[in-house]
Amino acid sequence: MIAHPSASSDSGTNRFMLDEANPAPYAQNAKRGVDEEVVRRMSAEKQEPTWMLEHRLSSLQSFWKMPLPAWGPDLMHLDFANIIYYARHGAEETDDWQEVPEEIRRVYERLGIPEAERRALAGVGAQYESDVIYHRLKEKWKKMGVIFLDMDDALQLHPDIVRAHFMQCVPATDHKFAALHGAVWSGGTFLYVPAGVHIEEPLQAYFRMNAKNMGQFEHTLIVVEEGARVHYIEGCSAPKYGSQALHAGCVEIFVGPSATCRYSSVENWSRDTYNLNTKRAIVQKNGTMEWVGGNMGSGVTMLYPCSVLAGEGARCDHLGLAFANAGQWQDTGAKVMHMAPHTSSKIVNKSISKANGTCVYRGTLTVAPHAHNCTASIECDSLLLDEHSRTETVPDIRVRNNDVTVAHEATVGKLSIADIFYLMSRGLSEEEAKAMIVNGFIEPIVRLLPLEYAVEMNRLIELEMEGSVG
Repeated sequence: MIAHPSASSDSGTNRFMLDEANPAPYAQNAKRGVDEEVVRRMSAEKQEPTWMLEHRLSSLQSFWKMPLPAWGPDLMHLDFANIIYYARHGAEETDDWQEVPEEIRRVYERLGIPEAERRALAGVGAQYESDVIYHRLKEKWKKMGVIFLDMDDALQLHPDIVRAHFMQCVPATDHKFAALHGAVWSGGTFLYVPAGVHIEEPLQAYFRMNAKNMGQFEHTLIVVEEGARVHYIEGCSAPKYGSQALHAGCVEIFVGPSATCRYSSVENWSRDTYNLNTKRAIVQKNGTMEWVGGNMGSGVTMLYPCSVLAGEGARCDHLGLAFANAGQWQDTGAKVMHMAPHTSSKIVNKSISKANGTCVYRGTLTVAPHAHNCTASIECDSLLLDEHSRTETVPDIRVRNNDVTVAHEATVGKLSIADIFYLMSRGLSEEEAKAMIVNGFIEPIVRLLPLEYAVEMNRLIELEMEGSVG
């Protein structure tokens, strides 16, 4: 999520608003590093069932055995032993905003919560460090059978649904950070939409890390039953300390037959943060999965939302934007697996690099031998704002039958001097002209966000663009 425009009436979002931290006495004596004691204590405090503790311990064993990725950005400097994997502020979860502790409430009010809830949302969740501190769903959707809870509550209240789906889409054995997540996950969102229910307004969750060297490992589990429809918005931020923080969340989405799910996110962590997130959806017959994402804050990002088109006629759209400024490596992209006939996919990825920043599109497209009459389109557009920045496209396309249509297109461009001159001749400054061109470049992604969020997304891009002249 990005801050709602009402969060600052004078100048909109600003870096100070996102980077400012609250005091964190609860983290001063928190244990650093991860081991069996941390996992057992976490599970005991949450009063989890035995099967979840066993899952955590098994995941921890996998984490220790698995190597770091041998490709992409350099992760060798990530110090797992210095991260705080579990820290509770002590605030109890509530559905009454006034019951949230004042110092936490101020943080979220600066970010536009709960103002956004009142104006445009069907429900809101807010997580602070390892715990969800606020969660609310409008009564009309409760009456229709929609379940919108934090994951810890869902595990207690709906154990059968959770157990049937938890880390079935993203197994803990998938990679090192999925295993870490399986061991130390905490908080997150559980969303269940019954068959035939169309939720008219978006639901939103916002995740905030506050303490120095904090790790956040929220788990998002969305189940959209047959013929249902939902739009879920998720986002995050963290203050800047000058030392490492780690985000390794997980998103699992199950899209039923003829159902539609749109998942939108803007990840704007601080430059201190390693953002190593895993997102995946399984889409059944004639279902639709839409991913709309923006990545611009963290120092290192590795994020490749994945759609498994498991049912005939399933389709997916992946629309992603990455902005790499000085010292940032945005390694992003998409994965699509066509596992049934008559499936279709479209990937549109746009990236902007500035001041030695690096953007990499890394994508995988797989078409199974029996997945006949499939259509897939990949479009990667990169914009370099100076001669020192870098962009790469690393596609991996594996087609196992001949009855498919696959298109891949990649372009790299610079800001047009003629376009800048034209806009300046109409009264804009050079910086304003560049910002306008960049906003036009990202418009196909931003326009798919709700209006309030699209406006603020443009504002965040403008902040990244500041000082781009010269």
